[in-house]
Amino acid sequence: MTWPEPAGTAAADPRTGAWLHGVVRDVEPGTLAATAGLEGDRVRAVRAAGLTAVVSTVPLSAYGEEALRRNLEDLAWLERAARAHHAVVDALSRAGAVVPARLATVHHGDEGVARVLVERHDELAATLDRLDGRGEWGVKGYAVPGAVPRAEAPAGGGGAGAAYLRRRRAQLTAREEGQRIAAEAAAAVHEALAGYAVAARRHAPQDRRLSGAATAMVLNGAYLVDRPRLKGFSALVDALADRHPEIRLELTGPWPPYSFVAEPTTEAAHTVREPA
Repeated sequence: MTWPEPAGTAAADPRTGAWLHGVVRDVEPGTLAATAGLEGDRVRAVRAAGLTAVVSTVPLSAYGEEALRRNLEDLAWLERAARAHHAVVDALSRAGAVVPARLATVHHGDEGVARVLVERHDELAATLDRLDGRGEWGVKGYAVPGAVPRAEAPAGGGGAGAAYLRRRRAQLTAREEGQRIAAEAAAAVHEALAGYAVAARRHAPQDRRLSGAATAMVLNGAYLVDRPRLKGFSALVDALADRHPEIRLELTGPWPPYSFVAEPTTEAAHTVREPA
């Protein structure tokens, strides 16, 4: 099949690149005008093969391959870039289906972006069809201390030292039992939610330093849900929370469908695409 020439490409400037935020079927001019990109300027659309890529124009002095490698080691820079990237993807997801790009995917010029739309057209179009009318929702589960009764310290003699050891052993046994029961509850909750959703992913639990929670996270699930079924999904989360008091459930979303987009198998992250 022969595709028409790419539309909406900017004149090539060797000093700038195109940071790819995501791919959609099309995007309204108002969405572009209201959405700021990486450097504060409005994002742009690059169209080819019946698809639209939304990009930010970025200086290669800060976003070229070597500069990116340095900047990605700077946690403050990385956080700012990730927030700006997510804000664009989130705006696109609220308007319709979007295939989010991996963080720090930068191309030399719009021609490289358009080439991706042509070469990966079938994959991208199929993904957009699969995501249409659906949203990603997160469910996190945290262990509830004290939800499992502590084991009673066994009776016995041996003096104060032996009594202390028995109490300590009982405390450790109760803690291990609580962790086991919380893990089993998390598995049961995930299975029930996955059965309701179109697709599901169970990610590794976040460290407390990231989650900000006082207790350990035992469930970090992502669920792709048909929008008309969201009310039922939320009700199921509430019902599962009542059924499993040993964990505290938290429903978040909607999110862009980061968890349900296949990673490219031939492209590395954080690279600048050279022109052909």
